[in-house]
Amino acid sequence: MESLSVPVVQAPMAGGPSTPALAAAVSDAGGLGSLAAGYRSAEALSRDIEEFRALSSGPLSVNIFVPEAQTPSPADVEAYRTGLRSWTLDEDIRGEVPPVSDSGDDMYREKLAVVMDHRPDVVTFTFGLPDVLTIERLHEVGVLVGATVTTVREGREAHANGAGILIAQGIGAGGHRGQFDQSADPESVSASSLLGGLSDATSLPLIGAGGIDGPQTAQQLLNAGAAAVQVGTLFLTTDEAGTKPTHRQALLDAAAGKRSSETIVTRAFTGRPARALVNRFTHAMDDMAVVGYPQVHFLTAGIRAAAAQTDDPELLNLWSGTGVAGSRAEPAASLVERFAELHRPEGGAPQARSHIGAQREEPTP
Repeated sequence: MESLSVPVVQAPMAGGPSTPALAAAVSDAGGLGSLAAGYRSAEALSRDIEEFRALSSGPLSVNIFVPEAQTPSPADVEAYRTGLRSWTLDEDIRGEVPPVSDSGDDMYREKLAVVMDHRPDVVTFTFGLPDVLTIERLHEVGVLVGATVTTVREGREAHANGAGILIAQGIGAGGHRGQFDQSADPESVSASSLLGGLSDATSLPLIGAGGIDGPQTAQQLLNAGAAAVQVGTLFLTTDEAGTKPTHRQALLDAAAGKRSSETIVTRAFTGRPARALVNRFTHAMDDMAVVGYPQVHFLTAGIRAAAAQTDDPELLNLWSGTGVAGSRAEPAASLVERFAELHRPEGGAPQARSHIGAQREEPTP
């Protein structure tokens, strides 16, 4: 992280926003651009990496979803499907609610093979941890391995498995919570508080994420011990992002005071806790929501697709962090430039190891 001229990481945002053009623009501006492997095929991920490298010689991070450790209750998911289908019929809402199906592991092993082959500078994992052998293999080919953590306990586990950096995701972050156990209630811990706890528990470099609305809040996370900050919501409205137009406009409207900027952490869209702008869907389905990722994600996919096609923000998953007020329509390089004056406190955050294959350190008990 110390090699970045601007200590900003563009968050990997699955589902379309994290395009190669966005990642390249961020890396060329001095930050770290990221690609999201989630919901992409292994072949598409490979093409994304190749496209990034055709656009930029800068550093690249790739994020991979770890398969769920727990299988959601089939009865709970079916009950949610019944309630969702009843609501859509009663309200004449477009979009199919399909039967519940086993949705697989998001081509996890195939995507590991892709990053082993392409060797991006950084590979991060969300929703859990890869096994120790996988991390060691990535280290051997010179890849820095990171893990998204939401608690100190998760940070210790990631350190013990061999992670080289930790992304400390505070409760203000938009989109999915990276927690390892999808059935747990999300920890209501701010990014700055989590950074403090992780700094005491581990010597690994930390990236602070969640609730960033501009340079001031980013600087607060650096002061709290982060080596860099990870920004997601503000990049959703940049020119290069592949954000759905309806989602993009809702974020800009929230920033401009044209719609509510209230957010909620809900399982309603995917079965996993995720922060989004409050809308008609969250009002109707949040109380009914169940633990059910990724099955619920696919149950709501047709409704969300229809909402995007008809430009209806009230039925779309409007992922957003609490820092949405800082959203602007601008080039990604301009957003990175807004953070150019950030400074790392001397003697603060530890540096990421330059030799990734070095022997793993043991976490503080």
